[in-house]
Amino acid sequence: MELAAYLSEKKKIIDQYLDEKLPSEQEEPILLHRSIRYSVLNGGKRLRPILTLMAAELLGLHFEQVLPAAAGIELIHCFTLVHDDLPCLDDDDYRRGKLTSHKVFGEAMAVLTGDALLVMGMEFLIRNAEVKGIKKESVIRVLEKVLEILGTRELLGGQVNDINWQKEKQNNESIIDIYKKKTSALICAALETGGLLAQATEAQLSTLYQFGVKLGLAFQITDDLLDFEQDKKDYDRPNYPAVYGFKKAQNEVGRYCREAKDSISLFGEDARLFFALIDYVQHRTE
Repeated sequence: MELAAYLSEKKKIIDQYLDEKLPSEQEEPILLHRSIRYSVLNGGKRLRPILTLMAAELLGLHFEQVLPAAAGIELIHCFTLVHDDLPCLDDDDYRRGKLTSHKVFGEAMAVLTGDALLVMGMEFLIRNAEVKGIKKESVIRVLEKVLEILGTRELLGGQVNDINWQKEKQNNESIIDIYKKKTSALICAALETGGLLAQATEAQLSTLYQFGVKLGLAFQITDDLLDFEQDKKDYDRPNYPAVYGFKKAQNEVGRYCREAKDSISLFGEDARLFFALIDYVQHRTE
């Protein structure tokens, strides 16, 4: 199956699953559940949960066997976006072309929405223990991995460094460290979740992790390039081409994409969708 068709098909499956499993807007507390559904069902690419499905399929599972965990990864991702958009953090008015949650429902409800999405995300991960063919020990390892990347040494620490961007020395190493913690970490967790549920070997998990790091860096710098081209750069926040120039940023994307391909080559022809995904990330225009 071609990558575009695969991404489209899996996005529809994930969207439908989330739509069915999230609380109804008619269920109390109504305003909170409206905000949750608004913040999740808003047209995201679903890259992270799709990576969970891809990793599981690569290692021999059917994608439906890890669908609850994939949905959990997406809810956790949405939690980070809702909180990132708050005025006290990134202060963004739009997300995925729509008003952000706090602009529609207010700051207090957006904080609670993010909290709820994090809790729901963990609940969805746990639900995967009920799926036939999935070992409970694997689910525990997934929980340990996700909690690790959400902690102060990874995602939360990256957000702190992002906030303090102007106060710290701006250099290549610090930007990449922020991108690893804020972008690559959750991408790695998505891949490792699929791998762990599929009983991956340590070598296979290491391969998925290395691929995730490089893919995340290429993805984030490409985001920066798109913002730079559209004159949406913000010098108060890390933006690779704004600091180092457009050409160097393009070169770095190319390098990380090559390294991602090298890392996933362990799986040979079975990883053809992963190779296609790297090309998509490198050349995407939105």
